[in-house]
Amino acid sequence: MSSSSRKLLLLVMYFFLSAADSVSAVVVGVTYDPSISGLPPPDQVVPALQSLHISAVRLLQPTPSVVRAFAYTNISLLLTTPNELVPAFAANRSAADTWVHSYILPYHPRTRISIISVGTDFITYGVADTTVDSSAVLLPAIRNLRLSLIELGIRTIPVSTTFSFIGILATGFPPSSAEYVEPIGSLVMRPLLKFLSETNSSFLINLYPYQIFKDNTQIPLSYALFQENSFNFRDDPITGARYWNLFDMMVDSVIAAMAISGEENIPVIVTETGWPSDHDVESPAGNYAEIYLKQLITHQRIAPGTPLRKEGPVGTYIFQLFDVPNISRNWGIMYPNLTMKYHLSFSGSQSASGNGAMFMGFMCFFIGYLSFPVLQL
Repeated sequence: MSSSSRKLLLLVMYFFLSAADSVSAVVVGVTYDPSISGLPPPDQVVPALQSLHISAVRLLQPTPSVVRAFAYTNISLLLTTPNELVPAFAANRSAADTWVHSYILPYHPRTRISIISVGTDFITYGVADTTVDSSAVLLPAIRNLRLSLIELGIRTIPVSTTFSFIGILATGFPPSSAEYVEPIGSLVMRPLLKFLSETNSSFLINLYPYQIFKDNTQIPLSYALFQENSFNFRDDPITGARYWNLFDMMVDSVIAAMAISGEENIPVIVTETGWPSDHDVESPAGNYAEIYLKQLITHQRIAPGTPLRKEGPVGTYIFQLFDVPNISRNWGIMYPNLTMKYHLSFSGSQSASGNGAMFMGFMCFFIGYLSFPVLQL
């Protein structure tokens, strides 16, 4: 796509979405890996999640018993298959059939399964067998798993895969310049995006402002922590969009890269985001983690939209539910004894009024033309 065409497409997206009149509800959930040793059993974890009003869980390394534990709970599950199964799914439909018969068929719809991710960051990490071409097997594996579901009469569970922000984007900033790493862009992303669009599925992305902040000294800590002030912003020179936090800028980079590849309407789910802490939660790192998570939840409830997408990501999952025992630096929001590490609230309204969202979009555009100095990444 030419530079002028790119500019026109993103400008149209920005001005159209700035005038949008509604914002959909946004799910804020957590990532739970029951395979980690030293954690309480699922029959104790599930009531704890319910007491916190957590309505969505991204389940890593699922087992049939864990999937069953979520039956009749109204907690939706984003199931993730291990990377090791991807080549088998691609090579033989029977492997996908076996997985569906073990993990889905006995429990659906009593257990609410919102979407299935075939692998996690498979393009980056692949499998131990170095002879496997990750780019060649990923989409066939996704197709075969979806066919297995359909042949069993299960048409309401979409199938996708999970990428990492830093693993697939060659250029992420400003969002209007975002593009995929090649040859991943042409070999994997374009055909995958077409599949997601045709099957009404979602684009899944692990997205960590912490990683970008840590590696870029020009980004203020407050910008990564959603702490707004008059001069704490970044402008996109092509669209004129103003970004008041790093999370929104990263989300729009993902959206812009999809748009440049010809698919601008695929829903985005942030499958992982978080901020690490030391074991001592009184340390500055621990305080930053709590600030980030509180601000993230508030942001997703009140104003989840971004300049390029009025509803923002349709789901965001905090990484992760539990601290890992005997690890000095952790990402969890809860200790293995089921006590909360931070004071977080997952209950309450998860949508913003349409007029408020439209007003904020207009103000972001209007303020962009005032005489504040423009900060560049």
